[in-house]
Amino acid sequence: MRVPRHIAIIMDGNGRWAQKRGLPRVEGHVRGVKVLRRVVKWCLEFGVEYLTVFSFSTENWRRPKEEVDFLIDLFVDTAERELPFLVREGVKVRILGSKEGLPEKVVEKWREVEERTKNLNRMTLVVAFNYGGRREIVDAVKKIVEKVKDGEEVVLNEENFRNFLYVPDVPDPDLIVRTSGELRLSNFLLWQGAYSELFFTKTLWPDFSKKVFLRALESYSKRERRFGGLQHG
Repeated sequence: MRVPRHIAIIMDGNGRWAQKRGLPRVEGHVRGVKVLRRVVKWCLEFGVEYLTVFSFSTENWRRPKEEVDFLIDLFVDTAERELPFLVREGVKVRILGSKEGLPEKVVEKWREVEERTKNLNRMTLVVAFNYGGRREIVDAVKKIVEKVKDGEEVVLNEENFRNFLYVPDVPDPDLIVRTSGELRLSNFLLWQGAYSELFFTKTLWPDFSKKVFLRALESYSKRERRFGGLQHG
């Protein structure tokens, strides 16, 4: 089976999972974190080099304050709790997103986790937090404008543009997976996902299993990636 080098996942359906069971929405987020830990293990098992997960979007600020506050605390608590596991397994952590508007405790934990794992190289886990694809592109343009204002010459093409993105050294995702039955990207990796293969499943994220994970890998393995060119042979 041909395994993607980089898998990106839109972890959708936590709230619906909880509501179906008569639980508070936040319980779905707690369950979702446990599933993510298992997915990291599966990626390590199959030799996936990069895993990017959509944790908190720039649009999530519109949710009720209680839920937003819970998600902020969950990020900090999860980073603290899972860091020993990630270090033990050789997983480098990168945070994809904007620090603007985030509580200081999140920024501090963000820096700590990246610093503690920066020399690990078995796999890279990219956590998209306070992230929006459109905002990333706008922020990249702002960086370019600042350089030009400072008198620097910027040769602008597609390859150079990626140098102004949040994590330019991370390769584009080969496969983007979305759970919960929604058939859209929801402002996720708009630049990087231009030629990604897409896999959608009705499974809610807290129910995401190894069986569904393998189904996504098998689907990817059967596809012919041509990047706009012609199929050979």
